[in-house]
Amino acid sequence: MLSFSQFPVPLLFILLSLHCLTCLAANCHVDDESGLLGFKSGITSDPSGILANWKAGTDCCKWSGVSCGDNNRVTSLSLNGQPEKKQILSGTISSSLSKLKKLGSIYLMNLKNLTGTPNFLLALTEIQIVYIENNKLSGHVPASIGNLTQLFALSFLGNRLTGPIPSSIGQLTQLNQLKLGGNLLTGAIPTSLSNLKNLTYLSLEKNQLTGPIPNFFNSLSDLRILTLSYNKFTGNIPVSIASLAPQLRFLEAGHNYLTGKIPDFLGQFRALDTLDLSWNRFSGTVPKTFANLTKIFNLDLSHNLLVDPFPTLFVKGIESLDLSYNNFHLGTIPNWVTASPIIYSLKLAKCGIKIKLDNWKPKTTYFYDYIDLSDNEISGSPIGLLNKTDYLVGFYASGNKLKFDLEKLRIVQALKDLDLSRNMVYGKVPKAISGLNKLNLSSNHLCGQLPPTKFGANSFAGNDCLCGPPLPPCKA
Repeated sequence: MLSFSQFPVPLLFILLSLHCLTCLAANCHVDDESGLLGFKSGITSDPSGILANWKAGTDCCKWSGVSCGDNNRVTSLSLNGQPEKKQILSGTISSSLSKLKKLGSIYLMNLKNLTGTPNFLLALTEIQIVYIENNKLSGHVPASIGNLTQLFALSFLGNRLTGPIPSSIGQLTQLNQLKLGGNLLTGAIPTSLSNLKNLTYLSLEKNQLTGPIPNFFNSLSDLRILTLSYNKFTGNIPVSIASLAPQLRFLEAGHNYLTGKIPDFLGQFRALDTLDLSWNRFSGTVPKTFANLTKIFNLDLSHNLLVDPFPTLFVKGIESLDLSYNNFHLGTIPNWVTASPIIYSLKLAKCGIKIKLDNWKPKTTYFYDYIDLSDNEISGSPIGLLNKTDYLVGFYASGNKLKFDLEKLRIVQALKDLDLSRNMVYGKVPKAISGLNKLNLSSNHLCGQLPPTKFGANSFAGNDCLCGPPLPPCKA
């Protein structure tokens, strides 16, 4: 074994110098190590060992989820959970993260049980990207969040934040993405958001926001995604949204209290992929200009007060369509729907459809996941349709005039929801229903002993002569 005494003095000096440099280079900044260990100390459960190699005295630049830049300062913290694999963290976000003065980005995503407040961010003056999503943060969005003027992306999506959206967010003029959806935020959208001229993504859905949708979108001409669904917004769709026509891809404003007519200018949104105006109080007709929406893939106008006529769309292929529960009298399933080669979800409940289902021949049935034709005047049998679908998850056709032998219906393994109530279905109930999650066969003409079932009596009530659990026993 060689010893240092065997090396000449100059070479020994060089080796010792390199050794010392290696020692220095191996250690991250003491404040960063302290801040990260403080974060770990607030974690009460880490079942998959996400933070297993976070150990005092080791180089924190090499810890899981940690990246360093110049001078071995921590510049990024990225911890992504996978709840389905029990990769989660339980505990409270420690304010010690405020020691990471050079932190440029923080990703704490899908960790599920991470609590605390986002106030520690206020000390991170160089932060540019914040994604703290799908955790259990509480408290308010900090009122002085606008002081973090280098922010490019800010997301608190899927937490439990309360209170108003602070007006100081309007000072974040570099912001490209603002995602506050899935919280408990209240109050109106602050008009100061009109200052965010670089914004491409605005997510405010699934909160408790109130008041009208502000008429400030002339200032947000780069916006591509606007999600406002599941709030308590009132009034009309503001005129300034028309200025988003060249770029906007997603417009979601369903599950609010919006009123008035659907504006004609929405037909100018030729880049639109998804339009959701469902569960509002829109009235009148759907604009003829919707014929221009040739790139629309997902259209949901259900649960409004819309009336005939519905315009013909010239789409290359629609993926999902829901026109249910308006005042439409379509008569038939539109040709542009039948011809779509990529449709997976079709919902036309209570749309005044009067067809024999055997005669409906969609171009493809391969991609269908959901079909809802409830509360129409549809006759015939769904056997031909359903026997061609291997991946159908839900079929809903209650309140029609369907007449067929239930035993001849192929119930595929993928099928989980089946509602054929209030029809004229006859025959016996097949054993294959045991694989379903939801079933309603009530008010038909079914007969015979029920197979073993987990469903209650309501699923079978009102038939001619069904018997056996959960109904009364069969007569000997």
